[in-house]
Amino acid sequence: MSAPLALSFVKSASDHRQLGDSDAEIALIGRSNVGKSSLINALAQRTKLARTSKTPGATQLLNVYVLADPERAASRPDAAERQRWLVDLPGYGFAKLSKNRQTQMANMINAYLQERDQVDHAMVLIDANVGPTELDIQTIDWLRHIELPFHVVGTKVDKIKPSKRGKQQQTAAATIGLASGDVTWVSAAKGTGIGELRQVVHRLLTD
Repeated sequence: MSAPLALSFVKSASDHRQLGDSDAEIALIGRSNVGKSSLINALAQRTKLARTSKTPGATQLLNVYVLADPERAASRPDAAERQRWLVDLPGYGFAKLSKNRQTQMANMINAYLQERDQVDHAMVLIDANVGPTELDIQTIDWLRHIELPFHVVGTKVDKIKPSKRGKQQQTAAATIGLASGDVTWVSAAKGTGIGELRQVVHRLLTD
């Protein structure tokens, strides 16, 4: 497994215009309770970096995590650190929130993805055990419409019997118009696929 990503929480905002400058950003997208916070913790191999909750809709802001480059810092200690961000967006679905709050959060997400120049990639999380939901498919279709490149991650793969994982991955990928190799299957709880996903995140933020 690759080394844990050197992620640190830096700020939250209710509007992308409050975020300031960065060099590159990946937007982390998924429905409520798909496991975004658990995945961030697994990527960094830290238990409390991102707040986890059993209540859908707990994340209601744009939460920014910066990726440090320890090797670069060691070789060029006086150089300014590049601002490479993983931005955790509120989960769509928002089942426990008022209609007004749901609309506010949807507008915040849409504005961030369409108006924030630094966002050059999205990472869409789907529940591997459930498969792509209608909201997942709508989100992916919308990302295609706005021409924002994306990578799909299936979470909670440990909930699927090993003998059924390959077939379920193929079915999920076909449902959203991708090859099975274009979907990374992971389990934050068991560590499955986390090393591979760390490499994907690092590559997207540093290329």
